[in-house]
Amino acid sequence: MENKSFYRTKKVMKIGIVTELTGLSERQVRYYEEKELIFPERTSSGIRKYSFSDIELLIEISKKIKSGFPVTAVRMELLKRKIQIKTNAMRKSHLKAYVPHTCL
Repeated sequence: MENKSFYRTKKVMKIGIVTELTGLSERQVRYYEEKELIFPERTSSGIRKYSFSDIELLIEISKKIKSGFPVTAVRMELLKRKIQIKTNAMRKSHLKAYVPHTCL
């Protein structure tokens, strides 16, 4: 069976649905993409596709910007989070290689 949270990362929603779920305008969503805060996939015809994780991230970004965080600070926070996730995954991978499975 696939990862239980696979549906969260599957990019299937068009921007119209995203605006309905987030309360943001299409212009705001495109702005966040332009500022490299969100990274939708594009179809061969250029249509943006978003996931449920993207929806959650857009809501978080919007709240931070509305509360006064500059875009650059939000971008840095997201980058730090991404690095931490990768670092944790690498540590876990290394632990699995050196520690018996029953200890994890």
